[in-house]
Amino acid sequence: MLWATLIAMSERSTIHQVAYYAQWESPDLVPDFIAGTRSVRDDPLWQKSGAADRDEYAFWADRTCGIACLRMALDHFGEHVPPVMELVSELSDAGAYVRDGDTVHGLVYRPFAEYVTRRWTALTATIHTDLDETEIADAVHAGSLVVISVHKTIRTLPPEPPSRGGHLVLSVGADTEALYINNPSGLPGHSQHAHRVPWADLPRFYARRGVVLSHTKEPVR
Repeated sequence: MLWATLIAMSERSTIHQVAYYAQWESPDLVPDFIAGTRSVRDDPLWQKSGAADRDEYAFWADRTCGIACLRMALDHFGEHVPPVMELVSELSDAGAYVRDGDTVHGLVYRPFAEYVTRRWTALTATIHTDLDETEIADAVHAGSLVVISVHKTIRTLPPEPPSRGGHLVLSVGADTEALYINNPSGLPGHSQHAHRVPWADLPRFYARRGVVLSHTKEPVR
């Protein structure tokens, strides 16, 4: 399967220059946040999110990998990039996040895609429930960006992650050997921006679900 995928990809190589957004406002502090050595409430840039207070920020920051992917795509395509909490509110109203006390169900793909296409008329979001490697690469080569569901440990590529899916990253590049992702919870200087994930490693993490984000205009960068 993998060999056939690589043949289909031919010799194409594309890496889009997509600005990086973490799901926390301070990308350099991500290692401390994920290790628990620093409270997300202590993020010095929390107010940039638009949260009413530190508690609201901390609650949502751990759950907004999908919003970080959307913000990166909006920036790349030259669209206005709203603050995180504005998007949390709108996506909650759209049904893409469903909160029940301290539990949040989401990001729910269908209402997310419908919201994106409605909110930004030049943007199209297409859901895929069985998106293979060739289709990801083809979409990237065609100028799209692809949100895919992977296990969060893709940031370090362990040999045996406990499961697949559960975390969203943005596919920004592809060549015959690897996929390149912007990871909202990646490690600075290592796996945040255009992180190289060999095609041979991707299946361990990838749940084969995703959303292709396409734009009707040429990107500004």
